[in-house]
Amino acid sequence: MAGLAALSALAGGGAQVVPNAATPAPQLPKDDNVEKIEPLKIPKDVEAKLAALDKPRLDFLKSGVAARYVDKEAMFDRFRTAPAAEIVAYVDALRQVYEAAEFKAGRDRASIALDTRSPMFNAWKLKRPAALDPARAAGPLDLRRYLGGYGGGFSTFANAPVAFTPADLKAGKVEVAIVGAPLDMGSGWRNAIDGPRAMRMTGGAGGNDMYSMINPNGALKIVDYGDIAIDQNSTERSVDHVREMVREIAATGAIPIVIGGDHSLEYPNLAGAADVHGKGTIGVVHFDSHYDAARNRVHQLDHGQPVYRVISEGHVKGSNYIQVGLRARGPDLETFGWMRNKGMRYHTMVEVEKWGWERVMQRALAEARQNAKKLWVSFDIDVLDPAFMPGTGTPVPGGLTMREAQPIMRRLCAENDIAGIDIVEVAPYLDTSYKTALNSNYLLNACLAGIAMRKKGLKPGYFNPVSVEHGRDNYYGNRKS
Repeated sequence: MAGLAALSALAGGGAQVVPNAATPAPQLPKDDNVEKIEPLKIPKDVEAKLAALDKPRLDFLKSGVAARYVDKEAMFDRFRTAPAAEIVAYVDALRQVYEAAEFKAGRDRASIALDTRSPMFNAWKLKRPAALDPARAAGPLDLRRYLGGYGGGFSTFANAPVAFTPADLKAGKVEVAIVGAPLDMGSGWRNAIDGPRAMRMTGGAGGNDMYSMINPNGALKIVDYGDIAIDQNSTERSVDHVREMVREIAATGAIPIVIGGDHSLEYPNLAGAADVHGKGTIGVVHFDSHYDAARNRVHQLDHGQPVYRVISEGHVKGSNYIQVGLRARGPDLETFGWMRNKGMRYHTMVEVEKWGWERVMQRALAEARQNAKKLWVSFDIDVLDPAFMPGTGTPVPGGLTMREAQPIMRRLCAENDIAGIDIVEVAPYLDTSYKTALNSNYLLNACLAGIAMRKKGLKPGYFNPVSVEHGRDNYYGNRKS
């Protein structure tokens, strides 16, 4: 314990109690100040109804603050028919809402401080020193007990060997390191914490890919890199460590594949990758039913805000960010405007309905090959219809099918230099079957197969001719006689 206390004291940097500022708030650019309030333009016919308001009430109404809390057009309609006393009471109620809703120093607590005097301040993420264990040669360890079959030994991602340190990754010349990140606080504790565990315990990842007839386990050097430590009381502290671990993997030359956990992980994932490959050099294809670029929430990092953070902090250029599958109730027109101003490209299910999945997929694939040096694929499983992914915290009907999702994941990984991948929002306890974890693993295997196809130099859109057809005739007319 004394050793841990000494290490914690060094990491804590003193004994004073300080606010939790591990992750600084994003600096809002001047053209995107969510605190900016536009003055309210009051129609002339409504102005005549406001004679009963004194100057403080009228100034408050004209300031535009009220538009935060009520629909202004509905308010105007009400004013047109309401008596003077009702209008005064309405404006007074809005002023009370404003006073109660806004932060007020001395009344409201912005955060609960961390106690840096604790000798266990950093123990949650303290890595086990190698000297505590018997000496061994660096490199991956295969935990399977038997040579054949699926039984025995320990469950790992894609039935892969395990690695514990960067030295293991380097010694094994590892190409893909799959790591769990059981962070769930960013989604309000909806069970994404168990996503990594469920995917390890369920089949589907690892083994032959019929489309290409490639077995990623044989074609690639893949490892399970364990789970990243999470401070289950602090999203801020957790994402800092996730960033460190993604950076640790990427710095060895291996591709990090992060299994979540909720989608707030996209922020540290991309920040960690950018630390290695350079800010603004990575492109992103983000599959999701939600836009995840909220800009005005009290908590500055949750599963609805990672897109805003990675772009506003410069880890990824907006022009290199592509979204696929949007269909939830957001974004509003203002946020669509922000996305367009940042150069983002998005493909909603409205676009799919109008033009068809094949055309939209080809467009997204072409965009992914533009501009950026490397590509990160961020896959929120709620982009799929709940019929295929019921075990997720915020399902939205009308999504992609597995037959649509698998080919584009395979092709993205086959046609691009992959910086990393995350598969997030897997919440197995919300699924009465095991299809969520199973289908998530099949998506993971499609990614691995795509990476293996690129390594082998196969052309985009490649299908193995043996699996395409039986070859006993020229039924499709595409074979030379």
